[in-house]
Amino acid sequence: MATSGTTTFNLDIGDILEEAYDLCGMEIRSGYDYRSAKRALNLVFLEWQNKGLNLWSIEQNTQTLTAGTGSYALPSSALDVVDAFIRTNSGDVRKQFDQRLRRISRTEYNHQATKLNQSKPTQFYIDKNSGTSNIVLWSVPDGSQTYILIYDYINRVEDAGNPASNNADIPTRYLPCLTYALAYNICLKNNESIQRAPLIKQRYDELWDEVSYSDREKATVRFVPDLVQGRY
Repeated sequence: MATSGTTTFNLDIGDILEEAYDLCGMEIRSGYDYRSAKRALNLVFLEWQNKGLNLWSIEQNTQTLTAGTGSYALPSSALDVVDAFIRTNSGDVRKQFDQRLRRISRTEYNHQATKLNQSKPTQFYIDKNSGTSNIVLWSVPDGSQTYILIYDYINRVEDAGNPASNNADIPTRYLPCLTYALAYNICLKNNESIQRAPLIKQRYDELWDEVSYSDREKATVRFVPDLVQGRY
């Protein structure tokens, strides 16, 4: 049996727009249609970022802490932090140690009476605003040793941009879901295709469930029995 021997299939932005219009039973007839569809595509990217965690959009950042400074700016593309820890004795094979930080809410931080206390940080909260967000540590790092903050954050998906030959900033396995998501948004804006919207939405939801499940982290679950209570 002869096969192609390649695994490089992808769609550029222009292909995605055309495929979405095909699903709607329409075609791109004007510059306005193109601009409107690309705008809808960028809105889909934002919608997906609000849906939750996707492993492909996670990146890691490292920050050497400064004694007496408890707040550090996150990368401008960071949407949220999913995990963080403090490393001490970095590079020492015998002594390097990573301690996970517990995430707290703004309210919990505000109720912390000793905000200026300096020692090894054990907690953090994310101070979100319309500009650059900050990761705020408690306790404030002291100068007794070098602390390195390492955190995983959800990175914003890049815009569709120009030219149309650009690829979408997503894994190729998301392309079927993306085309249906865009088609659904296009249907809602066009009377001639609005009747297709329910079926397209149904397929979009199915594809999202499939691809988001496949993108979840797989790990072994270990149940430890409670010998005192006789429970798991």
